[in-house]
Amino acid sequence: MKIGLVIYGSLDTLSGGYLYDRKLVDYLRAQGDTVEVISLPWRNYAAHLTDNLTFRLPPNLDILIQDELNHPSLLAANLGPHLYPVVSLVHHLRCSELRQKWQNAFYRLVERQYLRSVDGFIFNSKTTAGVVSGLVPPKPSVVAYPPTDRFGARVTEEEIIERAVAPELRIVFLGNVMFRKGLHTLIDAVRGLKSKVQVDVIGSLTTEPGYAQAMRDKAAVHGVSSTVHFHGPLDNEPLIEKLKAAHVLVVPSSYEGFGIVYLEGMGFGLPAIGTTAGAAGEVIHEGETGYLIPPGDSAVLAERLSALASQRGLLVRLSHNALRRFRAQPTWDQTAHAIRKFLLEQVEA
Repeated sequence: MKIGLVIYGSLDTLSGGYLYDRKLVDYLRAQGDTVEVISLPWRNYAAHLTDNLTFRLPPNLDILIQDELNHPSLLAANLGPHLYPVVSLVHHLRCSELRQKWQNAFYRLVERQYLRSVDGFIFNSKTTAGVVSGLVPPKPSVVAYPPTDRFGARVTEEEIIERAVAPELRIVFLGNVMFRKGLHTLIDAVRGLKSKVQVDVIGSLTTEPGYAQAMRDKAAVHGVSSTVHFHGPLDNEPLIEKLKAAHVLVVPSSYEGFGIVYLEGMGFGLPAIGTTAGAAGEVIHEGETGYLIPPGDSAVLAERLSALASQRGLLVRLSHNALRRFRAQPTWDQTAHAIRKFLLEQVEA
């Protein structure tokens, strides 16, 4: 197949969504397909809408995949009959994020128009599929969970028991430091803990630089600068070392379309703490592989962290469960095979 993929910016961007796109491109090329990556420049939402004046779908493809993140740029290009199937890869909808109601009402109008303009969908979770089904009539689709096995299972049951005796509870926050990921909730929870903890914040500090600086200031004002450590983005061995040394992964996002990071952490035997908003519940089983808290509820988060710090038997049990949950997840090759099969069906339809 000759496939196009529309994204913003670079395919090498460090985030779960871009990891999905990058791994999909690698898999398709490994199967002998030609994949043309069509990159539009990162700008603000209003500027992306102006792309409709100039951007048109490229010719000579068998099928085009559009990362749904690019929806404001693609409304005009998708109008009218398509020369080939156009499939949207939906990580999560912008209108699902936490913000002012009037803003989400506007985004919902734009996204609904975009979703109506495509021929089919690749969803990263059942939750995302359900959200989209509430906006547009059914279309051909496949639910294909993100790649969560890039590191594999990196700890044993015995290593989990050994690290649980460390005097402090070691917490890792893994994600770009942006409002939606909820680092402020974690800092508020940590400031009131009586137990000794260490927090490693791993992720870009430039995605929302104002928010990242506000979090540094927040840690200083609340007297936890010696507890909360900002590392910036890490990958490969430095990231693996941090995850192997940690006890629990906390990313209390206001919304996740899936949450690759939760399963990646479980590969290191880390119970995960996410929120009840979005698809985290497809990965985190309450009280078994971690906890789901209401978005922004630092008091409940503090209770969960305090329990894990003081009850190391509980920590070990949840850690073993997390590792088993990771091992039960389908491999990326299985998932990518299902995506390619879906694409072939659309081309041949």
